[in-house]
Amino acid sequence: MAPAVTAGSGDPRTARTRGRLREALLAACEEQPLDRVSVSETVRRAGVGRATFYLHYDDLRALAVDACAEIVRQAVDALHAWDGAPPGPDAPPAELTGLLGAVRDRAEVYRSLLGTGGGGPLGALLHEELRARSLAELGRRRPAGTGADVIASAVAGLFAGVLADWVHERIDATPAQLAGKVWRMLVAVHATAASHGQGTPTAGPFTPLR
Repeated sequence: MAPAVTAGSGDPRTARTRGRLREALLAACEEQPLDRVSVSETVRRAGVGRATFYLHYDDLRALAVDACAEIVRQAVDALHAWDGAPPGPDAPPAELTGLLGAVRDRAEVYRSLLGTGGGGPLGALLHEELRARSLAELGRRRPAGTGADVIASAVAGLFAGVLADWVHERIDATPAQLAGKVWRMLVAVHATAASHGQGTPTAGPFTPLR
């Protein structure tokens, strides 16, 4: 399967072709769910042949994972966007609100790629990348064996699940409202872990995500 992140490709032609395929898939997903999009439609939109498609991706799911890589990177960064002491529970990073606004603007696309409850290619990649980033950040601040793995999984599952249900209109909230609610829940995850001996916060009442 082609890797999810392809920015490091040394061949500009490869990067351009993959970029066209990613954009073609996202455009198709604005009109119908991913499971109804075909390779034929995708290559037609991208202006390439089927053989070219299969030179780069095993199947549409592999392309979908690649197409999700940028929004996943933005999501992970948005949840770690501060310098110095982390913001309090009532002050989510502005980048988080901005990210949710961008998702809302292309809700049809993300609804196709992100299944309810956090499934689908976008949900799976988001969970994997967010858990890995959270685990790495926590590992720098907590002794081994103090529950960083549980916290990282909780953070990833919570955010991916809430984002998915919001995109599927199971949650009624503006991007700013959702950012505030999600942030307070993430704060609570860390505070609960600390109160059960999973580690001691190092800055303020909690040390979320970093």
